[in-house]
Amino acid sequence: MIEVLVVDDDTRVARVNAAYVEKVPGFHVAGEAHNAADALRQLEAMPHVDLVLMDHYLPDETGLAVVREMRRRGHQTDVIMVTAARDVTTVQAAMRHGALQYLVKPFAFAGLRARLEAYAELRRTLDGGGEAEQAEVDRIFGALSSSAEPDLPKGHSPTTAELVRRSLMNAEGPLSAQEIADRTGVSRQTAQRYLKLLERTGRARLTLKYGDAGRPEHRYVWATRA
Repeated sequence: MIEVLVVDDDTRVARVNAAYVEKVPGFHVAGEAHNAADALRQLEAMPHVDLVLMDHYLPDETGLAVVREMRRRGHQTDVIMVTAARDVTTVQAAMRHGALQYLVKPFAFAGLRARLEAYAELRRTLDGGGEAEQAEVDRIFGALSSSAEPDLPKGHSPTTAELVRRSLMNAEGPLSAQEIADRTGVSRQTAQRYLKLLERTGRARLTLKYGDAGRPEHRYVWATRA
């Protein structure tokens, strides 16, 4: 299980975020903290914490100040910022202090779930150890950024988009719309529509498979594997 510390000054929001975390398979909430001092205390008491969901606006310090202090104390715990702070200076500082992702409030469960699932996939990749070729390095660096879908056009479902995206990411090679439909349970036409969206946004690349006769079959591969 991936152990998570949820840090938010609002106890109600912390409970909601903790409930979201518990709904994602493979994740467990190790604790909740509502100020900087308590967050640091719990990190000292629970060295097994893997990930911190960190709010920025805390009553005694900022979330980024907590991250700086964590690093000063030698805590290498991963951090995802979950905050209403959206100014570029704060976002840039979060990046420089090693935050893996930055989720702006308010957000839906699907937004946090996608980032947690991408984080779990990143951990599985890194736990394999060894050396990495350029394609593997690209996949490691792109694992978390790929979790955030672009704004969907009207009529597109975030849930369906996530199903298609993850099916393509987890595939060992190019897939057709029919193969995606079989894996996700959506219709072939629906799969084709979402695959074209991924292609237009640069997430997927189109390949052609030529048969003995007729039109070539359209097949799609996740961009980092193309």
